[in-house]
Amino acid sequence: MNKSFYQFVLSFRGGGKNDPFALFAEAMFNDLSFPKEEKEYDLLSRYVEEHADDALRSIVFDDLYALYTERVLEL
Repeated sequence: MNKSFYQFVLSFRGGGKNDPFALFAEAMFNDLSFPKEEKEYDLLSRYVEEHADDALRSIVFDDLYALYTERVLEL
């Protein structure tokens, strides 16, 4: 069973203060309404764009989703 995007990104928590993946993961973790079971790019992207801030940035989301596609979805 494939991990959701949320589960995948949690692996980046605890990184450095200058690590955009770690900052995104922490912001996502603290956002109680983040779609935790979602795997689809369009729904996740829309959510991120609507709730963007300094840590939850669309450009970082795109990079993380590309990694998610490589490492999880293509298994």
